[in-house]
Amino acid sequence: MNAAVETETEIRYAVAIDTGGTFTDVTLFDRETGQIWTAKTPSTPSDPSVGFMNGIEAAVEKASLEATELAQVFHGTTVATNLILEGKGADVGLITTGGFKHVLEIGRQDIPRRANLFAWIKPTRPVLPERIHEIPERVDIEGNKLVPLDETAVRKAARDFKARGVNAIAVCFLNSFVHPAHEERTAEIIREEHPDALVSISSDVLRVFREYERSIATVLNVYVMPAVSRYVAQLEGRLSQEKIDAPLLIMKSNGGVVGADEVERVPAYTALSGPAAGVVGAGFVGAAAGYGDVIGIDIGGTSADICLIKNGAYSLTGKGKIGDWPLAFPMLDINTVGTGGGSIAAVSETGALTVGPASAGADPGPACYGRGGEQATITDAHLVLGHLPPYLLAGGMQLDEAASRNAIEQHVGRPLGLSAEAAAQGILAIADNDMVGAIRVISVERGHDPRDFALIPFGGAGPLHGSSLARLLGAQTVVVPPSPGVLSAMGLLVSQLRADYSRTCFQAPPDFDFNLMETAFRELEAEAANWFEREGVPQAARQLTRKASLRYKHQGFELDVDWTGDAVTADTTALTLDAFHTLHERLYTFAQKDTPIEIVTLHVAAVGELLQPKLSALPTGGALADAEINRHPVFFEDGRCDVPVYDRQKLSAGIHFEGPGLVVQLDSTTLIEPNSTVRTDQFGNLIVDVS
Repeated sequence: MNAAVETETEIRYAVAIDTGGTFTDVTLFDRETGQIWTAKTPSTPSDPSVGFMNGIEAAVEKASLEATELAQVFHGTTVATNLILEGKGADVGLITTGGFKHVLEIGRQDIPRRANLFAWIKPTRPVLPERIHEIPERVDIEGNKLVPLDETAVRKAARDFKARGVNAIAVCFLNSFVHPAHEERTAEIIREEHPDALVSISSDVLRVFREYERSIATVLNVYVMPAVSRYVAQLEGRLSQEKIDAPLLIMKSNGGVVGADEVERVPAYTALSGPAAGVVGAGFVGAAAGYGDVIGIDIGGTSADICLIKNGAYSLTGKGKIGDWPLAFPMLDINTVGTGGGSIAAVSETGALTVGPASAGADPGPACYGRGGEQATITDAHLVLGHLPPYLLAGGMQLDEAASRNAIEQHVGRPLGLSAEAAAQGILAIADNDMVGAIRVISVERGHDPRDFALIPFGGAGPLHGSSLARLLGAQTVVVPPSPGVLSAMGLLVSQLRADYSRTCFQAPPDFDFNLMETAFRELEAEAANWFEREGVPQAARQLTRKASLRYKHQGFELDVDWTGDAVTADTTALTLDAFHTLHERLYTFAQKDTPIEIVTLHVAAVGELLQPKLSALPTGGALADAEINRHPVFFEDGRCDVPVYDRQKLSAGIHFEGPGLVVQLDSTTLIEPNSTVRTDQFGNLIVDVS
């Protein structure tokens, strides 16, 4: 069944499952009534497909439905992410051009931004040297064949991989982005000699220049391919077993979803699947609340993922990273910092308080979980300060405040000579400032003033930090979604089908070949049209956008701008170059308008529109007193005070109240600081004014 051909009547119930390291978040949506059901179930790392189905079962039970009534299944997964970060992918072999065996080892000759030059150790490359075969072949930058492919050498390499038990093989030849025939023939030979092998060629994965980034992308793609393929097959098998005859749509790093077949072909596209869904969800919430310029802050158990959305549009980058490796696929521009609810606070040998990036994870978790954790964490600090009630998950999980207090006193308070409360405040201050630094990277370093944006905190821990982060940034508004702990699942439901196609087509001024560029664009659009057909996207739901990567002459890297106009002409090229000057000035405060601009890579973004959820408005007329559960002692900077605790489910639209206070719900707790005002909008968002 194709994803986009059903009518609104046929697609009534859609379910989205976002699998995280600790919990699996599920949102089930009724497109006819606008009703939403959410569920949160434990993840099952040993077999994520079990947690996937458990989540679906919990959601359909809440909605009093049969699983067979589901018409669409959306999924955000961390399988590829975890394989790369944990180094648990397949044993990979690499076939490359003779003389280029050391491309992966040399890399970019740089070190991480915060690393110590003398203490940093280069990470082990994902392909061992003995698993790299050099093949005599060569084409030039124009695609002209200089050395024919040595097919005998390819067969010898394939047989060697088979003898070694290497069943995942990457092929990356120099300049194959302009002449893929050698890679394509090499893949054919490998399949003849080693039928059990999975093969990934760079001209299929990332058809752009820069052989290091292209090699890494191809290697990582086949590195995760066996496990991701098995996982997708397990999901489809479980759906079939439950007689759920619905298309499985999986989130990619670019913020769009694709069918399962596409994910099995290029699984590395899902490397940032989970965080990408959160970005889409933040944009949807911001638009519904009337804010086009928002900064999304997804704070989970181990990290915070931060994104910026301007005029309702999120930014893509081709300079992303996952772990130690660059990943040059188009992906959402997300900045991650190792600060989450489980981040461990400790005092170093020099007497400095540090928070993260080490995390207590889900097991044993923070000390307050009562599962044997002894380290002080951010969650423990919140509990000691009264920011959390003595339970999570609407009472389904009790928290041990005494254990939190003991952990903070032992590991932070006594070494620093502070009370438990003062130590907890210090932990949160450091955590907040770490996140503010990450927010400035995604905003100030991109030419944006964070004071002009509304903050959307989400994830289990996000609403606890939203107001304090806004205050530190000088922002005025915080928008807390109705279900912040499962917003990534909601982001899946509102996503569109998307695929990105790129081709390096180097053009040096002033001799731009307009016909050549137009031909390249049309070839990319033909690839997109084939993808639309495979996904079953009707003509009326298809969107194509042209972009180009440009740079000033002698610059090393490019900036992406939209191509102005429907065709490549002298006029549209000039307008596109002007757009590059404008973008460069916004990002770097200057534009060199007398310097020639080079056109490097052309891109086509293909979007297939899916039916979008229509939110139902909350009832009005409720009283604030009806939502108050009790009062709870909370420590703020000015001392302790008893604050009202409100049940989020009982806050109707149009209610106004002032802080301080706590708003509790199944998936999260929102901390309302003193001197803040809150109103609930028609869709149940909490609009917090911290000014």
